[in-house]
Amino acid sequence: MPVITAPASPSHELAGTRFTSLATPSRGSKDTAVWTVEIAPSTPPTPSHRVTREEVFVVLDGEGHVELDGHQQSARAGDAIVVPVGVDFTLVNTGTGPLRMLCCLPVGGQVSTPDGGTFTPPWAE
Repeated sequence: MPVITAPASPSHELAGTRFTSLATPSRGSKDTAVWTVEIAPSTPPTPSHRVTREEVFVVLDGEGHVELDGHQQSARAGDAIVVPVGVDFTLVNTGTGPLRMLCCLPVGGQVSTPDGGTFTPPWAE
């Protein structure tokens, strides 16, 4: 299946953030999960978490503030955010409009929470 048709609506929504699964195992990809994420202005920062596989975000629109392992940096349209394995990560929309990003994670990658739990993000399945 070389072309996976874009979904008509976001696949998941939580607390001011919308996820749209594009190429995921449930949609036909085998090695890489790809989705878009849109964070509304004034949405609280994502809770600190880690990933078990490298995750890459490409900022399409808007501005965000990233904290990786205690280091803080801004990201704007055209920037790529590379989240290494096992590094504490949080992200917040710092602009006045939506922060839109394309995200890629190898299939099988999971999120680790501060309480020691792990899960596969449902938008990456």
